[in-house]
Amino acid sequence: MTEPVRVAQVVGKMVGGGVEAVVMNYYRHIDRGKVQFDFLVDSDSTLVPRDEIESLGGRVFEIPPYQHVAEYQRELQRLFKQEGWKIVHSHINALSVFPLRAAKKAGVPVRIAHSHSTSGRGEYVKNALKAVLKTQSNRYPTHRFACSKFAGEWLFGSSSQFVVMRNAVDLSVFAPDDEDRLRTRRSLGVADGQLLIGHIGRFTEQKNHSYLLNIFDQVLKIRNDAVLVLVGSGPLVEQIKDQADCLGISHSVRFLGTRSDAASLYRAFDVFCLPSLYEGLPMVGVECQASHTPILASDTVTSETAVTSMMQFESLSSSCIKWAERLIELSTEVFAPGDDAGLQVFEINAAARVLLDCYMTYLGSVD
Repeated sequence: MTEPVRVAQVVGKMVGGGVEAVVMNYYRHIDRGKVQFDFLVDSDSTLVPRDEIESLGGRVFEIPPYQHVAEYQRELQRLFKQEGWKIVHSHINALSVFPLRAAKKAGVPVRIAHSHSTSGRGEYVKNALKAVLKTQSNRYPTHRFACSKFAGEWLFGSSSQFVVMRNAVDLSVFAPDDEDRLRTRRSLGVADGQLLIGHIGRFTEQKNHSYLLNIFDQVLKIRNDAVLVLVGSGPLVEQIKDQADCLGISHSVRFLGTRSDAASLYRAFDVFCLPSLYEGLPMVGVECQASHTPILASDTVTSETAVTSMMQFESLSSSCIKWAERLIELSTEVFAPGDDAGLQVFEINAAARVLLDCYMTYLGSVD
């Protein structure tokens, strides 16, 4: 029996974020008799699904954090030579320059750079670094993927060729379920008639939780029974809790931490708010629509995410009052029959077959 091709997946620091969820979704659904994933994770990762990876046939390799650039690249180059991977697939956006440079020096024939994000306003130091690295982003990969046309053009340039590899999900997991909706709302202490606004995401500058709280403060002035549920962890949790206290809205804000029942939470929400400063193609946008949950996102999020009428957009320059009014209005929207047909472009089984075909085609061209 032919051994499966092992692909080195460079995922950076695993903290339970969306990019990691994308890679794991593909791993669960790809033909693992033909392809296996080995995960190269930064040693300061906090949420590595090691047990699941190993149960699926994969391996986990810890490497120094990328901030120690010289040590990081030396260890990667050593691993690439030692393990003999024919394919290295890097998911760390502009930072993919570093692992793919090491892969090229180690003689890895197929080197894939994958753009999952863009950049946002206000992150001046990060954006300056990204701008420098972007100039080298086409130097080391042999092939390029992006979660959206927007993310691909941001990293590789509008004249570069890249494959749009969508942030696909198992749509059946997120199918509407009225009983689960009521059960989850009861567990959150939210009555059926109350307005429940949700957000799932890491507590980082990118996700713009501070603005979200200001929006919710205005929501409460219109609907004083409203509840905001915030799911996730991250460096800004305490800062956002302090802000909720200062606004006097803590009694209506629930911090749930990291959860494994996202599908149930989506069903429980009346509306989802995503005021991100930037995104590549947010998983939550796809998952909300699959759950038939309305979502209002900032206009910095690519419109490629919206494949149903349930995802709408508002400008970050709009007032918090405008956002609040639109959230309340959108919370009463219901899916029209057939409106979810566009979701099939995010169906994971078909997407996993596309990824497998890419791997095999690229490998065949160098054998």
